[in-house]
Amino acid sequence: MKKIIINCIVIILLLSQTSCLQTGNRRKNHKVDVYNLYIACDSQEDTVTGIFMNEFARILEEDSKGRIKMNTYPNSQLGSDSELIEAVQNGNISFCVGTSAPQVSFVPQAAIFDAPMAFKNLKIARKVLDGPLYDKLKSYYKEKDLRLLSIADQGFRLMSSNKNINSIKDFKGIKIRTMENKNHIAFWKAIGANPTPMAWPEVYIGLEQGFIDAQENPLELIVASKIYEKQKYIINTNHILHSLMLIGSEKVLNDLPEDLQKTIDESAQKAKQIARAKTDLRYEGRLKIIKDYGCINKDLSPQLYKDMKEASKSIWLDMENQVDKDLINLFKSEIERSEKNEY
Repeated sequence: MKKIIINCIVIILLLSQTSCLQTGNRRKNHKVDVYNLYIACDSQEDTVTGIFMNEFARILEEDSKGRIKMNTYPNSQLGSDSELIEAVQNGNISFCVGTSAPQVSFVPQAAIFDAPMAFKNLKIARKVLDGPLYDKLKSYYKEKDLRLLSIADQGFRLMSSNKNINSIKDFKGIKIRTMENKNHIAFWKAIGANPTPMAWPEVYIGLEQGFIDAQENPLELIVASKIYEKQKYIINTNHILHSLMLIGSEKVLNDLPEDLQKTIDESAQKAKQIARAKTDLRYEGRLKIIKDYGCINKDLSPQLYKDMKEASKSIWLDMENQVDKDLINLFKSEIERSEKNEY
């Protein structure tokens, strides 16, 4: 069914690109081209991902003064994250919003987002992603017919567990659900856990039936899926930023007038700021939900943070074989500079 929908969208896109809808402006007696564009994500609308998508669509329609008509498809209506990226790359849909992990299959340099224990806090992470690193990443995406328009986030990924974690030794043997991502898996192995890839819809039952002991996700997803009902501790490991990428199709966008392409770029930046603000605003509310339920929320001790960072060095070394040396050096230098408040 999803392929049928995408095929229909392809036909509509082709029609809208070759002969745009003509809307008469009687006062000025000329025609205005209206471009039908399509955006999708695999998350529900009441998530930061869905909000990011919808706000971009809203702003773009407004700022283009009606010259662009956006059609939105949330909640995996057109496919998973990976399927959406492929559809955007092929020009079958105009835009998608999703996390970076599945994008590594299309843009290997996106593996830089898998670097564990990279950022001390969210402020530093956002400074780094808004700096020269962003322009460098855009060039890698463009090589793959993808246009990286902006990067928002859902905050950091956290660990939920039924076991209290006070030292790095406490990770030993914990069966933790991870995504099917080699860098994520390598990180949890490095700190002593037993990473267990599992499809997201199976996680709640997996915790309930004891197939896994723990999992890791942004707080918003932990609350939305009620994972906290099956876990005693929510531990602020903050091991990886859960980035959200707004990506456009080079094949689609290159056919648009230059002024509209500029409007798209500007709208993407505005939507990014709204999405980030929503992440920050919703965090405290989600934290209250888990605490009211009885979950214990814990920060890492300075020693545990130091030990996890030290253990993750092997993943950083391995990543030097996955991404360009220039990129990882830039990433490291931007983190260091941001930490020193040199921006």
